Amino acid sequence: MKKHLVEPGKKIKLSERDPQDIGDFKGGKEEGLKAISKLNEKLQELQELLYAEGRHKVLVVLQAMDTGGKDGAIRRVFDGVNPQGVKVASFKVPTGEELAHDFLWRIHKQTPASGEIVIFNRSHYEDVLVVRVHGYVDKNVWSKRYEQINAFEKILAENGTTILKFFLHISKDEQKERLQARLDDPTKHWKFSLGDLDERKLWGDYQAAYEDVLNKTSSTHAPWYIVPANRKWYRDLVISKILVETLENLNMKYPEPKDDLSGIVIE
Repeated sequence: MKKHLVEPGKKIKLSERDPQDIGDFKGGKEEGLKAISKLNEKLQELQELLYAEGRHKVLVVLQAMDTGGKDGAIRRVFDGVNPQGVKVASFKVPTGEELAHDFLWRIHKQTPASGEIVIFNRSHYEDVLVVRVHGYVDKNVWSKRYEQINAFEKILAENGTTILKFFLHISKDEQKERLQARLDDPTKHWKFSLGDLDERKLWGDYQAAYEDVLNKTSSTHAPWYIVPANRKWYRDLVISKILVETLENLNMKYPEPKDDLSGIVIE
């Protein structure tokens, strides 16, 4: 999975990353789903250990173009985990109170506590993406935010938060098919907005904005991964594998019992 990592200091171009790629994986969808199932079982064990130990914090950031698959990835990757220790935070249009503070104020409140996994379904990166593409704030405002975001994530990391950031990379043709599928299925109409078509017209602007995000904010303590996401099963496989490997590397242990339990027999 290292090939999907955006190495700090190295520039990437999204046009050179294939959304259809399946890396070095040997097999197709059927084999991929089996691998995901095994990883999911492991993730459930590791998440329970994370919660029990209560020492580490894990933040997962998901960003994508419309229809990129953030919701689907959350459902499938975290299927079966204990909801007591996993939370999802989504960031919509800022409220009046949020706008009265700096752009990271509402974000910091949602970061994980000890023993938690928090998934950001969109995130603080919207403040260098949407606001840039639509011109909601001046360039001299949003251009400073890369450095501010890096400093914010460094603070989180230095205080025990493990950060993983995933950009779910789909092609424009794949987005077209997914939007059309929503139109063709009445049960999916609630997912569709005419505004989605306006955003689609800005595809090139968003790609340029995402390239800057990936190039300016991937660090050793908060790395970005570009996940080929045209194939949903491979998207889920990449996220699951990276997450499981990261949790395993935390070398977690179950806490020792507070009392001496030796010789106790329940009558």
